[in-house]
Amino acid sequence: MTRCLNCGADRTADQCEACGLASAAAELMLRKKLWNRIAIFVLGSLGFLVSVGWYPPLELDGILIFVGILFFVTIWLAIWVERRAAKRSEVEAPKRIFFGLVPVPWLLAILLFANGNLDRSKPVEWDARVIGKFALSAPLPNRRLIVSSWRESRKVERVAVDRDDFIRFHQGDSIVVKVAGGLVGIPWVYGVYRR
Repeated sequence: MTRCLNCGADRTADQCEACGLASAAAELMLRKKLWNRIAIFVLGSLGFLVSVGWYPPLELDGILIFVGILFFVTIWLAIWVERRAAKRSEVEAPKRIFFGLVPVPWLLAILLFANGNLDRSKPVEWDARVIGKFALSAPLPNRRLIVSSWRESRKVERVAVDRDDFIRFHQGDSIVVKVAGGLVGIPWVYGVYRR
């Protein structure tokens, strides 16, 4: 017994009793749903990248690595579901996993935006020295100051800054990094200043 590619109901014949679609039509409907959800997922991933620019978390590198892995796993899963559907294999479980992963970038974007926007904690100032700079010119630019760390477990911090701060500070400058605690406990960079 197999399941309908469109609605997931058990079927014994070529035509599904629940939705009334034959196997070929159900496959086309599944492909349409996959493409729509891939579009929603990609837009959510872009929205996530925009949201980390507004209130950049202190652990931005780890978060970006997680979202990058999530992005490629989700796209791979969509391709795998589509290939299995073309062979008329069972796709219900991986399809549900894919559909469940689609809103994750949106939820992370909202979480990080709310973490910074609704945070009312007083930022903590940390003295640091600029060790280096890093810039990546992409559709969404990524500029970082590599500074000496104030945390015992780290030697350096990669602090996300805007274009003006990136130009203003140079290697060897003493700066103050203001870090806010975050509404949900994710520390974020409030600002970078000269003493």
